[in-house]
Amino acid sequence: MSPQRSAHRAGGGAAPRRDLDAASASPLHPAAREVLLAALDRGYADPRRLHGAARDARLLLDNAREATAEALGVRPDEVTFTPSGTHAVHLGLLGLVRGSRRGEGVVHPAVEHSAVRNAAAWGGRPVVVGADSHGRARADELVREAARPDVGVVALQSANHEVGTVQDVDAVEPAADVALFTDACASMGRLPLPGGWAAAAGSAHKWGGPAGVGVLLVRHRARWRRPFPGDDRGDERAVGFENVPGALAAAAALQAVVAEREEVNARQHALVDVVRRRVAAEVPDVEVVGDPVHRLPHLVTFSCLYVDGEALVTELDRLGFGVASGSACATSTGAHSHVLDAMGALTHGNVRLSVQRDTTRADVDAFCDALPGVVAELRARVGLG
Repeated sequence: MSPQRSAHRAGGGAAPRRDLDAASASPLHPAAREVLLAALDRGYADPRRLHGAARDARLLLDNAREATAEALGVRPDEVTFTPSGTHAVHLGLLGLVRGSRRGEGVVHPAVEHSAVRNAAAWGGRPVVVGADSHGRARADELVREAARPDVGVVALQSANHEVGTVQDVDAVEPAADVALFTDACASMGRLPLPGGWAAAAGSAHKWGGPAGVGVLLVRHRARWRRPFPGDDRGDERAVGFENVPGALAAAAALQAVVAEREEVNARQHALVDVVRRRVAAEVPDVEVVGDPVHRLPHLVTFSCLYVDGEALVTELDRLGFGVASGSACATSTGAHSHVLDAMGALTHGNVRLSVQRDTTRADVDAFCDALPGVVAELRARVGLG
């Protein structure tokens, strides 16, 4: 049974389970499953040793690197596998800071992922610029701030992880000695990589690869230096023992997602358009956020006034709909989304819905049918119905 169609016990009856939270993690892509199982038997050894099993593992790792490079349009020697997308962000951004000849200043928009924001604050001197009401960074402001003599890096995500807005990375052209870092975790595989970056990061479980595999891209001849202590494994960018089976399965999933993205993206765009239209028309006091056109194909975010986001997610889950709320990385803390705050958007009753590869029109219609009643009931509980 598909992970999106499993039975869910709610209120004494069985409700179909509809997983609409693909932004944080997607089920393993079918193209990756067989590869992963086979690689577990063949790719267990240390790829830096010289015996036969180690050579097999090294061959698999090299194949994974070459397949990833081909799918992304980069050189194989620009690809490094990391333990997570967050680790790839930290390595990529802080390595550019350390390699800079200008200074430790890092210019980034207020809507960047917390991994970028925290890395800039930990290992650099952050210079934060604003964003518009759709969550789009102001490219002219980024370039202007990057002209400061102590700024060595500009960070700009390829697409926003919470509201889906695609950033115009190609419009950001800082001075030649200022490096551009791109967090592509939300879009890698789903959209082509933008240009101009010196380092970029991706996360395999977001495109249907296994969890625990990140991708760090560092351009040939980029001024990048290892920001963390190394080991004796002889690779400046790799840290520790690579997950060889995971890397190969991630590469297989990435190639499959790139091959099918034209068809899948068109279908997902249409599904998200349904959600955007119906939520705005059928739920009172709601704000649908993010760029309605230039956005990730699978993601939509909206906020409902006078509703607690956690209560909304819990009630939708009881009905069989898995969605997210609040900041993608701060939901468990109850903190407001820094992205929505930076946009000047409503933060109450926030829902982030992201459709899966096999989500259907019936799934999104069922969600839209259920949502107005859930919102009305929650408002009534606090005397606003």
